Amino acid sequence: MISLFYSPIICLGQVKHTISGIIKDKKTGETLIGATVRIDEKKIGTATNEYGFYSLSVDSGSYTLGINYIGYVEELRTISLLKDLTINVSLVAGGKQLTEVTISSKKKDDNITNSQMGMNTLDIKAINALPVLFGEKDVLKIVQMLPGVKSAGDGNSGFFVRGGGADQNLILLDEAVVYNPSHLLGFFSVFNSDAIKNLTLYKGNEPAQFGGRLSSVMDIKMNDGNDQSYHASGGIGLISSRLNLEGPIVKDKGSFLISARRTYADAFLALSNDPSTRKTQLYFYDLNAKFNYKISDKDRIYLSGYYGKDVLGLGGKFGINWGNATGTFRWNHLFNPKLFSNTSLIYSNYHYNIDINSGGIDASVLSVIRDWNFKEELKYYISPTNALSFGFNSVYHIITPGQFSGNVAPPDVAKVNSWENAIYASDSWKPTDKLSFDIGIRLSSFSVLGGANNYYNLDENHNIIDTNHYANGKIVETFINPEPRLSGNYQLNKSSSIKAAYGRNAQYLHLLSNSTTSNPTDKWVSTNNIIKPELADQFSLGYFRNFKDNTYEVSAESYYKTMQNEVDYKDNAQVLSNTPVETQLLFGQGRAYGLELLARKNEGRFTGWVSYTLSKTQLQINGINNNNWYNARQDRTHDLSVVGMYKLSKKWTVSADFVYYTGNAVTYPSGKYQVDNQVVFYYTERNAYREPAYHRLDLGATLKLKDHKRFTSEVSFSLYNAYGHENPYSITFQEDPNDANKTQAVQTALFKWVPSISYNFKF
Repeated sequence: MISLFYSPIICLGQVKHTISGIIKDKKTGETLIGATVRIDEKKIGTATNEYGFYSLSVDSGSYTLGINYIGYVEELRTISLLKDLTINVSLVAGGKQLTEVTISSKKKDDNITNSQMGMNTLDIKAINALPVLFGEKDVLKIVQMLPGVKSAGDGNSGFFVRGGGADQNLILLDEAVVYNPSHLLGFFSVFNSDAIKNLTLYKGNEPAQFGGRLSSVMDIKMNDGNDQSYHASGGIGLISSRLNLEGPIVKDKGSFLISARRTYADAFLALSNDPSTRKTQLYFYDLNAKFNYKISDKDRIYLSGYYGKDVLGLGGKFGINWGNATGTFRWNHLFNPKLFSNTSLIYSNYHYNIDINSGGIDASVLSVIRDWNFKEELKYYISPTNALSFGFNSVYHIITPGQFSGNVAPPDVAKVNSWENAIYASDSWKPTDKLSFDIGIRLSSFSVLGGANNYYNLDENHNIIDTNHYANGKIVETFINPEPRLSGNYQLNKSSSIKAAYGRNAQYLHLLSNSTTSNPTDKWVSTNNIIKPELADQFSLGYFRNFKDNTYEVSAESYYKTMQNEVDYKDNAQVLSNTPVETQLLFGQGRAYGLELLARKNEGRFTGWVSYTLSKTQLQINGINNNNWYNARQDRTHDLSVVGMYKLSKKWTVSADFVYYTGNAVTYPSGKYQVDNQVVFYYTERNAYREPAYHRLDLGATLKLKDHKRFTSEVSFSLYNAYGHENPYSITFQEDPNDANKTQAVQTALFKWVPSISYNFKF
């Protein structure tokens, strides 16, 4: 009886309430991703999501709420929790500031406490002081200096992650896929640093909401724009300039951001004495825009987009232009303090167009890949130690591999339509103070659709047996793949932890390239009845350790990855013929394994990091290399990056980086013979040779001219490839003109050394 009397009181004492809200920068109104919200009395906490939202449930009572974010003054609030509370906080920049250059996790010890493996978060301030090419800051160049990420080389913004090809990286800009991230044949990336808030790279062990690629996900978020006051910033460099405008639509409710950039290399070409050079076109431009508006305390909408284009023309005889366009409409809705929703409608488009007007040929070819994507993501904050994410996305792909027109046009390659779908669920669970898990499952499907295109059946020699045509919209074949994800973290103590992870990924779109470097005209193809989905299973294990209050950190991660249904061209493939591409391809398996080491200093006048990767990547495809394993073209044994920044004074910051990696795996001729008095080179093993090792030193310095509250400006100097080493861009072979029995190797290098200067301002 007594127990019955007291039980309601006991229950009342255990009633839980939820604190939720948005964490922002007080000066700009930008939401802060990964800000820490904690209740010390209960020793619990959480972090804001990618939209700055947090949710924390706790028993009724009086508490001190602490809010932290790196580089901001800590906010402490005393709260009386007798009901659900909405507490929005605007943090003030200051406190224990990091230097301008930092590549950090979401919080200072996140590398120790987070169970996610193979993840790096890039603070965009990290690019401000590093040496750059032609005065252009580039986030992709910074990412390529992290362990496990390999540059595709000079003149190429492509990159390789843990043995995967350049097409096996999913690159997202505000959730929209960017199929070609390069400008000017790879000298620059399409990402204007002025428009970017945050970049997170997952190296194959990404959360379940991501899919569609085997190797990595690069998730880039654009700035929302300042909702407190109007500002302009920009820069003037040797060959390009940029301008960024932002401000409130309605103060505290909505804002806009517009960033534009253009090169003017073509202006210098017009000064040439050579008439053909004066007619040459060589430039790019791009535009980022974003708008957001708070409809109510529970609803906010976002509209963001990107448009960029490159133009290369040679005197009216040959021209190529290519570009990306993306658009994202997002609606954030708070159903209740524990349930957060993000609904998105996303558009992506990549195209290239080639025009030829020479030698009696007047023709053009257009290639397009276009996506329409609908996504629904929900996150339910069950408790401070348990958060459930679930949702789905549906993508309609339209690929035009090559549409020809002109006086010598071969038959068009018809559009290929497909439909990709996925549902997912994941749970972040922390059963004890030392042990945490991220558990996820993604179920993806890919339906090949009928339409204008034909589907083929091939014999064992890859010759066409018959051709089938299906009505528009008819499902020809559907592939379904479960993609489990699991990662765990055991915290040995406050400063060290060990992690392990397993993840499976499926990829349904494939990029075909027959060169050692990516170029805009590489061909995207869809999975069909012959080209099967690529699959990868990755296992990883790592040790992480911080020192001196997280000022220093070291880590070691190892991985082993197996790949199925890998695609490669057969020997002597007719890449440019009208033969269906399926007849030129072979399929097999792959494997990649490696060790990634990172040592980093995060705070102080001197900051920087050293990263080293030891790795191996091989393919085994029947019909290539006598059916034996051979090196993938992205295989490199050693990859070393050293980055350092030093703040000399309040005005001067100097920096340097050094890069070294094993030369690319390439196929060189083993002999030669003559046919009709023409020299024909003979090739044997695939990718059995190596280009010379690549190495480069870059130097940089930044001088602050003005640092006032209303106006700041600086001048950045850099010297790319400071000691002038001529790294190989390509190596070709020709007959020695002085001795027909000898063969000459001809190396082409893009850069010897490249000085640059740029002026940057903000007001």
